[in-house]
Amino acid sequence: MTTLLAGDIGGTKTILRLVNADSSQGSLPMLTALYEDTYPSQEYADLVPIVLQFLNDASKTLGQSFNLDIACFGIAGPVVENTSELTNLNWSLSSDRLQVELKVASVKLINDFAAIGYGILGLQPEDVFPLQAPERSLNAPIAVLGAGTGLGEGFLIPTGGDRYRVFPSEGSHADFAPRSALEYQLLVYLREKYDISRVSVERVVSGMGIASIYQFLRQQSPELESEELAKVYQIWEQELGKISKTVDLAAQVSKTALEGDDYLCKQTMKLFVEAYGAEAGNLALKLLPYGGLYVAGGIAPKILPLLQAGNFMKAFRAKGRMSDLLELIPVYVVLNAKVGLIGAALCAALSL
Repeated sequence: MTTLLAGDIGGTKTILRLVNADSSQGSLPMLTALYEDTYPSQEYADLVPIVLQFLNDASKTLGQSFNLDIACFGIAGPVVENTSELTNLNWSLSSDRLQVELKVASVKLINDFAAIGYGILGLQPEDVFPLQAPERSLNAPIAVLGAGTGLGEGFLIPTGGDRYRVFPSEGSHADFAPRSALEYQLLVYLREKYDISRVSVERVVSGMGIASIYQFLRQQSPELESEELAKVYQIWEQELGKISKTVDLAAQVSKTALEGDDYLCKQTMKLFVEAYGAEAGNLALKLLPYGGLYVAGGIAPKILPLLQAGNFMKAFRAKGRMSDLLELIPVYVVLNAKVGLIGAALCAALSL
């Protein structure tokens, strides 16, 4: 039994979890959460004071002190050779420095989407919702993608038993490929809006993508904008560039599309869901993940009824001669918002 520290480090909040890992139960360690807390990242100059406060809080609550052998942190940003520069936080992290200042024998820094990849292995049946459920192959790759603020992609390759190697990917920066006249018009709009020569998938399939799609559609048909959304849009536009915001346009558009008959919101989410499904299908074609394709990220669980409605899977399977192949791939929506935290703990446990 080993006690380890797992962390999910984001620009807004840092979630830490103290975990007991027992490797005697099988090829994958059994993880038992001991203590967890969340801290506002922006209020700290570095990760170290957050961890020290967390360990102090945990000791007081649980009535014992902890000597950690290993810690693993999933970082919302690029990680190169166990170092990371978090531009949103002005933090500069390295495993070597953290090991010394935290007095932990080993510290691992991994990309947050790599953490989600590990987390897939630790999910329970109730943590996922199947959109398509043929039998999984245990000897095939697993694919992961997830839209939130941006779009992340990754994959897992089986190495025997229940073990996998996890790989992050920059697939979200591949070209957005329009599949209709409307999507082509969106492509042209985004090129002009951002003054760029190419448009990545992430600019469409993400939270910022939802906002951009709504802007594009309202520009085409301003007379169709509802009074409620017009007010929301005006506030959102006024707050662009400010640190403190009162309106999240993407969240409001998706919420309104789920709850009412707002035409522009519904059309925005229809285009978004179809583009999301098409990109999931593109990833599936490249990897043939008969071990499952998992749709993670913050947006999917919130718009689950829209994903269930059919347009996501229709776009996923619309791959011409390869369509029948994609019907053999299990597709799941990840419902557990802490899959990255689970993954960081599992990554640490597997490193012991």
